Amino acid sequence: MTLRGTAARWDRALFDAVARHHWPGGERVLPRLGRAANHGVLWGGTALAIAAFGSAPARKAALRASASLALASATINTVGKWSVRRRRPLLDGVPAVRQLSRQPQTTSFPSGHSASAFAFATGLALHAPALGAAVAPVAASVAFSRVYTGVHYPSDVAAGAALGVVAGFAVRRIAQRMEGARAVPGDEPEAVDAPALPDGEGLVVVVNAGSGSAAEAGLDVLRERLPKAEVVECEGPELRRELTAAAGRAAVLGVCGGDGTVNAAATAALRAGLPLAVFPGGTLNHFALDLGLAGAEETCRAIAEGRAVKVGVGRFTPGPEPVAAPGPDPDLESGAAHAPARAAGADPAAGAGGGAPAGYFLNTFSIGAYPELLRHRLHWAPRIGGGPAMVLAAWRVLRTQRPVRLRLSGRPRSVWLLFAGNGTYHGTGPAPRRRDSLAEALLDVRLVHGGGRPGPRLIAAAFAGPLSRSPVHTATRLPHLRIDDVPPGTPLAYDGEYARAARSLVVDTVPHALTVYRLG
Repeated sequence: MTLRGTAARWDRALFDAVARHHWPGGERVLPRLGRAANHGVLWGGTALAIAAFGSAPARKAALRASASLALASATINTVGKWSVRRRRPLLDGVPAVRQLSRQPQTTSFPSGHSASAFAFATGLALHAPALGAAVAPVAASVAFSRVYTGVHYPSDVAAGAALGVVAGFAVRRIAQRMEGARAVPGDEPEAVDAPALPDGEGLVVVVNAGSGSAAEAGLDVLRERLPKAEVVECEGPELRRELTAAAGRAAVLGVCGGDGTVNAAATAALRAGLPLAVFPGGTLNHFALDLGLAGAEETCRAIAEGRAVKVGVGRFTPGPEPVAAPGPDPDLESGAAHAPARAAGADPAAGAGGGAPAGYFLNTFSIGAYPELLRHRLHWAPRIGGGPAMVLAAWRVLRTQRPVRLRLSGRPRSVWLLFAGNGTYHGTGPAPRRRDSLAEALLDVRLVHGGGRPGPRLIAAAFAGPLSRSPVHTATRLPHLRIDDVPPGTPLAYDGEYARAARSLVVDTVPHALTVYRLG
């Protein structure tokens, strides 16, 4: 008998042994526990409970555990189930009281329930060991229940559990790489006209008071190094009004906050023709890291010495009514699908569209799944908190999201996600990692095509390279992109902000538009 045949015989023998053995209380508990884990409901509820009642580190651990589960589940559904087409076990010998009322129709290898359970438990244990230890017995019981109820062989469960553990470690590694990223200056051209303010006189810094401890630390450095700078603290609806007012009286507009706050300040600075000083004070600070701004100390030195660079910005402008003739296909290698260029200095608010939102983006612009997720998160966050709102939003989007049907450069498209980055993003992990330069004057355009289910397609696209073409994912670089026939009410997101899209849009870049203080 071959090794494979021997393994299969032992696998069936162990399955039969479990079927014959009477486990006190098992008939009452294990089938119900397995059903509770269907579609990740058990783990989603656990994550919500931790996010609602746990500490900040516990909420962070729950988020990473959920990411581990998502990675394991997507891998199982996109690769695992279709690579090994193993039939489900025959239920001979399994007591009827244990059997599920509705038998699974997918292939048997590997066990998705086991992968999800062990991915969640591993992701939680790696970041919050005590919580992980509490969840581990439940995860093991869910995995065992799959053999106990007769829907999986033991080897299916073992393989799924192993894959879940790997997913937990993979997410930790990705998180460590993201957290360990260091700001590295790019090749942006020097701005020779930026004023030097040795004591900060003429600098007005608007601070998002809701940014937390990072912003407070930056303010301490600012007040010590640039004592004559004016500091305005505000949050919420007041923020944009204060930025506009500050731009009217400042020689240099400063901002302290996260990417959304920096976007609002950049828009005010561009419209007023002022240089911008960024004091990183948010959670992620993508723009600051990609530009090479490590912290408030370096920004203060750059202002005092008058050292700055010119960076490009992305722009979305409500366009005219759609034209009938199709243009070049954005999927083509030539990358020639672009609308007529607009004047580099034009204010996006001046575009057509009858008052529809227009603006700049320093990092990313998107239509589809991500704006919908952001919409749900903004709706629920004031009621249940940011962490639970994110989990609930992801669940809603994956269950109810439909592809967006629109026209790209005159050609009809159905997309789960349209992403445009201000410059080329690198990395093949769950999200684009960083850019080498903010002076590239190109859009990093990525499409996740409609069809199938959104979760597997989004995960598969996320792991594709930065420039790739497949039935799921297309990526290329373009100077401009024309979007027409956008369904009414379709949301768009830019730098973490949310708005409703106009019926027709032009997305492009404005090279060397913004002066930003930076050393080196």
